[in-house]
Amino acid sequence: MADADARNRADRDLILAAAREAGRIALAFRDKGVRAWEKAKGDPVSEADIAADTYLQGALKPARPDYGWLSEETADDKSRLSAARSFVVDPIDGTRAFLKGRPEFVVSIGIVEAGRPVAAAIYDPSEDVAWDAVIDGGARRDGAAISVSTTRTLSRARLMGDPGRLPGIRALGATAETVNSVALRLARVAEGAFDGLIAERPKWDWDLAAGALLVTEAGGYITGRDGAALDFNAEPPRQPAPLAAGPALHALLRERLSQGDM
Repeated sequence: MADADARNRADRDLILAAAREAGRIALAFRDKGVRAWEKAKGDPVSEADIAADTYLQGALKPARPDYGWLSEETADDKSRLSAARSFVVDPIDGTRAFLKGRPEFVVSIGIVEAGRPVAAAIYDPSEDVAWDAVIDGGARRDGAAISVSTTRTLSRARLMGDPGRLPGIRALGATAETVNSVALRLARVAEGAFDGLIAERPKWDWDLAAGALLVTEAGGYITGRDGAALDFNAEPPRQPAPLAAGPALHALLRERLSQGDM
């Protein structure tokens, strides 16, 4: 167990340092002007995304040559499926916000083993804030331990979610707001700045892997909206629309969802 803990901490330190540098690369591109295009309709990417991804591959793959690789900006060659551990990377999560000059984007890196995240790093270059976690080792913001909200009611719950899609919960007194980056939403739930997250659509592994570990290591739950566990690095690397919160609020939100009254 001591060897496993040390390995997880070493992996956490590796990806945290890499996330910080990738964030600096992204900001440098934005400061000088950045070229962007669409991978598919409504799915933007920029030269900053590609440059950050290229840097991360160069920093992480040689350091852990036996690890698999899954990134939003790299073609998936499926070799990750036979690797014991895999990097799961979003070099810029929140590209739309990034291109609009809004500070709602992060670098998100997780390491997954046997379907579960074991190390995570999320870096917000606009605010110079970093969150990290290791499995069974807690979650941190800039090195200080964090924990999820202990809110047990919906009446004043602050949620990350689309306000227009949550009329039932808002009628009970909850509030809802959102940011472009899913990973940033999960980090804010993990640190207790928001009480929970409700997403409407499925997400890719690179959207959730790092943030999911932050939430669970901060004492919260994250599942699909139906309560199903998340299983990472499968084929396809796609997760159901997530629901995240502290234990008591997660149970309340699950009950409301099961009744179809949101």
